[in-house]
Amino acid sequence: MRDDVMSGSYRCAAIHESRQWLDCYYGAAQPMRAALGLKPVPAAQANLSVSPPGGSGLPNDVAVRDAVMSAAASCTNAGDDRQWLDCYYAAAQPMRATLHLSSAPQTKPVLQQPAGAQAASEFGKEVAAPDISANGIQSRMASYRFDALGVFTVTLENGQVWRQVAGDTDHAHWNKPASRYFVSIKPGFLKSYNFQVRGLPGLYKVLRIS
Repeated sequence: MRDDVMSGSYRCAAIHESRQWLDCYYGAAQPMRAALGLKPVPAAQANLSVSPPGGSGLPNDVAVRDAVMSAAASCTNAGDDRQWLDCYYAAAQPMRATLHLSSAPQTKPVLQQPAGAQAASEFGKEVAAPDISANGIQSRMASYRFDALGVFTVTLENGQVWRQVAGDTDHAHWNKPASRYFVSIKPGFLKSYNFQVRGLPGLYKVLRIS
């Protein structure tokens, strides 16, 4: 459920207007709310997270959105799913402040380490300090698998495990031994990660799971 929520929130990046983006971010929380038996989000918010409208050019609040998504990613340290959801809502405070909205009452997000504090071995993990070198990482695949929906999970030779974001609409069609594929993973827009295989078309959004 946490991955589903984060996948939905990444889709909101297509929205240009700040308040609409915030509504989309809140709408993305519906899978977790449903799992916890909480009242559903408003229909308008849910619709935004499922099918966000596009906009022209970069929004003016990229830095604010970046702060929200960074704080939301750090919520992985929360103990249970309700605490995680509270943290996810609290992560939106920078955008609420920008829009001059009242502060949300939810739990404060987990504090982040200073920029640059994350070791290379922690690249991409949903933990503190998301500021990573633009060079990213490169590694050969050790194994890969696809689920029933065609979403891939890849284990790299360096031991890291990456899974394609559920909301990503592109699908890989690998059929050769894993060792034949060399992977490049780099930071993307709003704290996302871009996954590419050398010599093949396709750019995929991924999350590190191990």
